[in-house]
Amino acid sequence: MDQTAANSKNIRLIIIVAALGYFVDIYDLILFSVIRVKSLKVLGVPDADLLDVGTMLINSQMFGMLLGGLLWGIIGDKRGRISVLFGSILLYSLANMANGFVTSVPAYAIVRFIAGIGLAGELGAGITLVTETMSKENRGYGTMIVAGVGLLGAVAAALVGEHYSWETSYIIGGVMGLLLLGLRVGLAESGMFKNVKNDGVSRGNIFMLFNDGPRFRKYLSCILIGIPLWFVVGVLVTFSPEFGKELNATDPISAGTGIMWCYIGIAIGDIVAGFMAQMLRSRKKVMLTFLLLTAVSIVVFLNAKGMTAQQFIWLALFLGFSSGYWATFVTIASEQFGTNLRATVTTTVPNFVRGSLVLATLSFTALKGSMGIINSALTVGFISIAIALIALYQLKETFGKDLDYVEIS
Repeated sequence: MDQTAANSKNIRLIIIVAALGYFVDIYDLILFSVIRVKSLKVLGVPDADLLDVGTMLINSQMFGMLLGGLLWGIIGDKRGRISVLFGSILLYSLANMANGFVTSVPAYAIVRFIAGIGLAGELGAGITLVTETMSKENRGYGTMIVAGVGLLGAVAAALVGEHYSWETSYIIGGVMGLLLLGLRVGLAESGMFKNVKNDGVSRGNIFMLFNDGPRFRKYLSCILIGIPLWFVVGVLVTFSPEFGKELNATDPISAGTGIMWCYIGIAIGDIVAGFMAQMLRSRKKVMLTFLLLTAVSIVVFLNAKGMTAQQFIWLALFLGFSSGYWATFVTIASEQFGTNLRATVTTTVPNFVRGSLVLATLSFTALKGSMGIINSALTVGFISIAIALIALYQLKETFGKDLDYVEIS
């Protein structure tokens, strides 16, 4: 086999493995939102406490992802992208299998924290490998496929969570992750990383993101542009049963159904956003379009008084599609920095965005007492979008940028 054919085969394998890995990652990440009510009721949590206990458990998982983002990002730049793909999936697969055997809320919180650490590494390592392996003109298609396929893991989580016990649903996720480890044998490491590794350049030095003003502002902006998406998923859709009651929905609203249709929308949105970026040769224009569309979808959802179950499905689909810029957002972050910091950035940025859900849920919870659940959500949602728009303005266009360079400390 000639070198060109070998490279093409390796690229295809990287995209397939990264996409399936992200599928399992999203399955495990979203499963709690699907089975929150079911699992907490079995553990004896009163109906009046479901929202607050659920928020605490989500925050436990997100704190784990914040810590894991730092851990796996540094490992990815110091030891290689492949090592993260193996280590992260092994940790969160074992944690999610353990989650099927918890019998108390404190144990639930501890296992979700550990699972969060493991879940933090998958996407960043996969996207870094794809962006460093594919050509600068076509890498957007690769990240689009990874995110589009991966986000369908939420659909699988919704279907499994609705039809199986919550314990079995967690165990299924863990088993899928362990099976995926076999596919990762034979993956070739990024050539850009190999070159940097042999050059003796400082790699994975997290402090380099903070010791230079322009570099820190760029890093912070990469994080802030992604916050609205997780507000939509983590607040509006996760707590959709509570919003449904407040809006006098005519039918019971299922968070599992909302999660499934929201992520179908996100997957479709990611594909559309990817194609738009390739056609327009601009990721910033696509981000702007989808952020504005997200604002519209938030307003529509929070004013849907008397919605039916069928209308809720369409609203969840619209919320998901409007915020379907995840692949574009992560690709922008990966393209902003040199090879010696790329895994650190690409892994920590999405996890800090996920971690921002802690602030969003705490703000939402703090304000709902005085403002009500609807106005509280509107306020937090529009603040997040305003921040994202300001951050997007600060970033440079990266479409077609050559990524074979390093950051100087």
